[in-house]
Amino acid sequence: MLMGQRRARLEAKGRQAAFQAYVAMDRRAPVSELAGQLLRKAFPDHWSFLLGEIALYSFAVLVLTGSYLTLYFDPSLAQVTYAGSYKPLQGLLVTKAYDSTLHMSFDVRGGLLIRQMHHWSALVFVAAIGVHMLRIFFTGAFRRPREINWVIGVTLFLLALLEGFCGYSLPDDLLSGTGLRTAHTIVMSIPVVGTYLAFFLWGGSYPGTELSQRLYIVHVLFAPGLLIALIAVHLFMVVYLKHTQWAAPGKTNRNAVGQPMYPSFAARSTGLSLIVFAVTALLSAVAQINPVWAYGPYVADQVSTDAQPDWYVGFLEGALRLMPGVETDVAGHTLMWNVLLPAVVLPALLFVVLYLYPVFERWVTGDLVEHHLCDRPRDRPVRTGLGVAGIVFYAVLLMAGGNDVIAYEFGVSVNGLTWLFRIAVLVGPVLAYLLSRRICLALQLHERQLYREGEETGMVRQDLAGGMGESHAGLDREQRYRLLVRELPRPLEHPGPQAPPRRRLRASLSAWYYRDRVELPVTPEERLQITGRTADPVSGGADGEG
Repeated sequence: MLMGQRRARLEAKGRQAAFQAYVAMDRRAPVSELAGQLLRKAFPDHWSFLLGEIALYSFAVLVLTGSYLTLYFDPSLAQVTYAGSYKPLQGLLVTKAYDSTLHMSFDVRGGLLIRQMHHWSALVFVAAIGVHMLRIFFTGAFRRPREINWVIGVTLFLLALLEGFCGYSLPDDLLSGTGLRTAHTIVMSIPVVGTYLAFFLWGGSYPGTELSQRLYIVHVLFAPGLLIALIAVHLFMVVYLKHTQWAAPGKTNRNAVGQPMYPSFAARSTGLSLIVFAVTALLSAVAQINPVWAYGPYVADQVSTDAQPDWYVGFLEGALRLMPGVETDVAGHTLMWNVLLPAVVLPALLFVVLYLYPVFERWVTGDLVEHHLCDRPRDRPVRTGLGVAGIVFYAVLLMAGGNDVIAYEFGVSVNGLTWLFRIAVLVGPVLAYLLSRRICLALQLHERQLYREGEETGMVRQDLAGGMGESHAGLDREQRYRLLVRELPRPLEHPGPQAPPRRRLRASLSAWYYRDRVELPVTPEERLQITGRTADPVSGGADGEG
């Protein structure tokens, strides 16, 4: 009885102290206002908006498992004799980095599971960011006012690639060492400064003595710190700018409709986080990944067959294999085009395009309106075609990165396969663009037919004259809303042959982007309602001819 009363008094004092602390904070900062806004924030309930959360929770798994592995890993390249429990390597001279990786895998309780969870979550993290960015691209969620968040997302993707490469290179096994040898060649191919830069990064001539320590610092300190900071800014911008949403009754360009932060979204998001943790643990328990003991320690004059990096940098391997061996001697200096173009220029162009695409599309459109409704990919056939072309280009390079394995498994010539990929990497994206654009326009034509005639009921009737016809049912309210409420920019008017080249180029690109379109037969009243639902939430519109 006395213990119960004492516990009740302690709980009351604790609640009173917490309340007083909250009041003290609220008097000095807008705690109540911000908390109320956050708890009332509307989150969309469509599955595609969960892709970013998968990336977030995969990163949480990365941080937790990486913190555990840091306690046991030694990045030193000093030579030791392996005396661990893996008998095939006992007595072999290895580096401390490789020795500590084997120690974690075989002699630390749960170490192999944590190692594999760390590796699998890294793959899921990069994949989730990539698919999330594709969703944003195809739905136009990068447009005003979210251009800054797009730039942050591209930077997060770049940092994730860097973080993955650093972690992949740390164990000093034969596979990761081969990757570092390739990286050294890539750095050396940079004109003028390549030799000096490679000497600085590796701490001397290859294989050097400093790179492993530097990669470790980048992997456990700099890259994670930047990732955490940018993720925090990214989430703050999402909350501040609000999510985009799919067109549906009650959802316009001027409001945000969805489930509240608490309790609906919080419960669903918590469940998703547990699923991500569980799936990562299950994969790590049943699917082996990166068995460094099977590769053996890295020796500079050795390389194994079937050596490919993780999938997210596999396109660089493919580009290197497809590029013909072209070199040029200029004033006693060798320009290695066969390495420089596929491994330096290509990824640089890729990220330049990703960073600048929102600016380019806004310039082509002449649009300064805020957009909070998602585009359906079929309504933007050129943008969709460009996105699919990029995916096909990447996929061909990724497959080319394993041309030796494919040739071995299917019993074909590796040289013939290389030429096939060389043709496919040029022709494939063009065909993908044309086909995707055509499919988008065909889907629009189908929707216009649906809007005119309604959906087929499957019932065939015969009229008095003996003719046969199928009956149709009108579309429901949600279907009509989804078809009607969409934004289809019109191409800019051509300024004439006397206009400056910049304006004529802009008009030509705008015509290419938005000339092909399928209009729905709407009434003037419906058009007025569509304009109201897609109107700019703030003052704005099309810019001039700038």
